[in-house]
Amino acid sequence: MSIARSFAARALAARGLAARGLGGGSRKGSAQSGFARDEAYVRGGFWRKFERVAMLIPFAPDLIAAYYCAVDRKTPHHVRLVLFAALAYFIMPFDGIPDVMPMLGFADDAAVLAGAIRLVASHITPAHRARAQEAIAKVSRAFAR
Repeated sequence: MSIARSFAARALAARGLAARGLGGGSRKGSAQSGFARDEAYVRGGFWRKFERVAMLIPFAPDLIAAYYCAVDRKTPHHVRLVLFAALAYFIMPFDGIPDVMPMLGFADDAAVLAGAIRLVASHITPAHRARAQEAIAKVSRAFAR
C-alpha cells in the first residue's frame, strides 16, 4: 500500500468515512467509485464549513490551496486522494476535538492537513495559492459588510 493510500485510509477511518462507504474499498474497481464519493462529499461540504469558520482558523490559506489542488484535474490521482481525505476530515462534523472548543477545536484538523500538505507539497502550485488568496479576500470582504 502506498504512503498516500495508507494516509488516506487512516484519515478516513478516523472520521468513520470508510465504515459509511465513503472511503472506497479494497475490492478492485470500488476504489475509483469510493474516490468519486469522497470528491463529491468534499466538493459539497467544503465551502459551507469554510464560510462558517473562516475567521477562526489560522491555517485558512493552506486549507484553501489544498482544496484547489485537490479539485485540479491536472493534480496526480494519489495526491488528490490524500488531499480529499484530509479535507473530508476537516468537513466531518464528528471530531476527536470538537471544532466549537476555542483554540483547540481545529488543532486535529490542522494536524491532519499539515501532514497531508507535507506529503504532497510539491504539487500545490503558485496558481493554487493565488486562487486561495483570492478566495480569502472574497470571504474577508463578505465579513466586513
